[in-house]
Amino acid sequence: MDFAQIMSRPSPFGHPYLLGFDEIEQALERVAKATNDGYPPYNIERVARADGSAGGLRITVAVAGFMPDQLDVRVEDNQLVVRGRQTDDKSRTFLHRGIAARQFQRTFLLADGIDVVGADLAHGLLSIDLTRPDPERAARRIAIVSRD
Repeated sequence: MDFAQIMSRPSPFGHPYLLGFDEIEQALERVAKATNDGYPPYNIERVARADGSAGGLRITVAVAGFMPDQLDVRVEDNQLVVRGRQTDDKSRTFLHRGIAARQFQRTFLLADGIDVVGADLAHGLLSIDLTRPDPERAARRIAIVSRD
């Protein structure tokens, strides 16, 4: 794809009424470029918050065989990054090896205001809880200055 094709590509955010959405467009491009081999599998579900109200999210990642010290969960530039690193145990001799020591990185793009509450590992599932604050609905009047 040459420069002219890139520049002439219509953007869904190019409408004159959509002002300041360039960051969303860049985020969508980042997500589209992300390579995803499907490992490890994951679920995303809505869950109730501690106070019982809606707005919580839970990401559950299947990480069977990983110990807590082999997993890393962090937020980097509005992205939740989950990494797993296993190393081969050279002291073991396998007659058949169907479970490989494997590394992975799974990235989830977070909207502004999403907060990672915590993570826990149980029965080979890493659960990461997030909360989304209720948006404040605010209206304000803008003063008009007369330049006459």
